[in-house]
Amino acid sequence: MTTIELVRGDITRQSVDAIVNAANSSLLGGGGVDGAIHRRGGPEILADCRKLRASLPHSRLRSSGGTPIGRGLRTGQAVATTAGRLDARWVIHTVGPVHSRSEDRSELLISCYGESLRVADELGARTVAFPAVSAGIYGWPMEDAARIAVGTVRDTETAVAEVTFVLFDEQAYEAFAAQVR
Repeated sequence: MTTIELVRGDITRQSVDAIVNAANSSLLGGGGVDGAIHRRGGPEILADCRKLRASLPHSRLRSSGGTPIGRGLRTGQAVATTAGRLDARWVIHTVGPVHSRSEDRSELLISCYGESLRVADELGARTVAFPAVSAGIYGWPMEDAARIAVGTVRDTETAVAEVTFVLFDEQAYEAFAAQVR
């Protein structure tokens, strides 16, 4: 059984086997958690991401403006790289869905957590730190993001012994605490 812990703070300061990155599909860094992980982890993470990106099949990924962006990681998938200068062995990158009021994308968010745990198992990671995937710039309502995250971790068969949700502010912490109780 996986133990679930909550921490309010900076995910880049966690000492775990694997840190999950709420990445964008390009895998080349960005804002929020993604940018913080790339900045603190150093150029080794970006170098590994470039290698991974080159190995991905050419896809029909498009920017928010509709421009084709070529290779990238699809929403709901997860891959791992080195953790660079972070106090972790690996970074697991997953692409969360943008929240939509007109389309239920819950299965994609569930997949982010499930696929990240699958990758963690393949790596042999026993401790994993997650952010609140999609609950930042991607607009997923925090209470629903917490319900999906905690529920998926509880329902997923995994060898990961401890999952820590690292939450940036009090609102996120309280939403996750309500689900862990």
